[in-house]
Amino acid sequence: MKRVTVGRSGQFVGTALATALLVGACSGGPPDGMMGGPPGFPVELQQLESGTVQASSEFVGALEAQEKVSLRPEISGRVVQVFVAEGDPVQAGTPIAQLRADRSQAGLTGAIADVEEAQASVNTATARLRAAVAQRERAESDVRLQETEFRRTEALVTEGALAQQDLDRAANSRSTAQSTLQAAIEEIGVAEASLAEARSRFERSRADQAVATEDVQDQRIVSPITGVVGSLPVNLGDVVSATDTLASIVQNDILELNISVPIERALDLRVGLPVELLNAAGEAAVRGQISFISPDVNQGNQSVLAKIAFANNGSLRDGQFVRTRLIWSTEPGVLVPSVAVTRIAGQPFVYVAETGEEPGPDGQPMQIARQRPVTLGALQGNDYQVVSGLEPGEQVVVSGILNLQDGAPILTEQPVSQQ
Repeated sequence: MKRVTVGRSGQFVGTALATALLVGACSGGPPDGMMGGPPGFPVELQQLESGTVQASSEFVGALEAQEKVSLRPEISGRVVQVFVAEGDPVQAGTPIAQLRADRSQAGLTGAIADVEEAQASVNTATARLRAAVAQRERAESDVRLQETEFRRTEALVTEGALAQQDLDRAANSRSTAQSTLQAAIEEIGVAEASLAEARSRFERSRADQAVATEDVQDQRIVSPITGVVGSLPVNLGDVVSATDTLASIVQNDILELNISVPIERALDLRVGLPVELLNAAGEAAVRGQISFISPDVNQGNQSVLAKIAFANNGSLRDGQFVRTRLIWSTEPGVLVPSVAVTRIAGQPFVYVAETGEEPGPDGQPMQIARQRPVTLGALQGNDYQVVSGLEPGEQVVVSGILNLQDGAPILTEQPVSQQ
């Protein structure tokens, strides 16, 4: 739009008036078109130009954080330490509160000792098994050696090179070696059983340690997400149970808004439609777009749920009620400043600058303010959408309207285009 500077020069009006009076005095009456009054009312004009017109609807909803948790203890206990305050930023794993953990810590210490003892038993049983295996390998080697010696001696006795007594000794040595091997095999069985028992005990002790560790960890409440501490209703010394809320953690980076769109507009809904959060002045503060449209209809109010995600600019909060504008479409059109609009009996109209028939002090036709009814659409910022009644290029009065009536002469300076 182009705005025209108001012609408010008192010197100009005064000079024109004085000239008119002087001419009137010489001619015996006021000049045509003056009738003894001022030559016109000073006003400011604004030239209408084509702009962007939006079809939109406003809704009210509450923002909701996509990630938020209410922390509750796993077990009952007394609060002995609080590590954070309301409004503190926290990371995932940050300690929030500590419950009394004396007994749990003692149980964990005992469980750790049991694990260490069981591990030592496993190590001993493993060493015994390894020794038994080594003994068996030696016994097997000795059995093979004694078997070879027996076969050699038996052949020599058959040939008469050795006496039967030598064969008996070889047979006895072979039998001893076989007995030793059998004992080594039995020892391996015993060692394997002992190792299995030691490992079973070790696993049980580790399970007990895990339970004891979890008991200790349950005493320390930590944040599962990165966010900001919301409510913190506990104090030192409070006794809490699994049903009590210790703190709430909210992640405000991305907030989601749910709006209920009347069923009549459901067919116009689509993912990606722009939505604006409005500030107190009705101006767009944050922009987002529809990310989800419910396939179901709310039977209570015959509406369709739409969700919009907004990136937090630092001013938004979880649970905050906000005004929003859903933009259905954007197309070229004409906008008229709201200050140019007046109403009579509910009918809006504006004053449009036109060239009149009466000459002004300089002999040129004067401009007049012509009252024109208009049909307006929604208010868009500080402008109304023009449905009918105005065209681009026309100049409308935007100041001094209260002094005007249809056909009233107006004073302005020459229009100056503003880039």
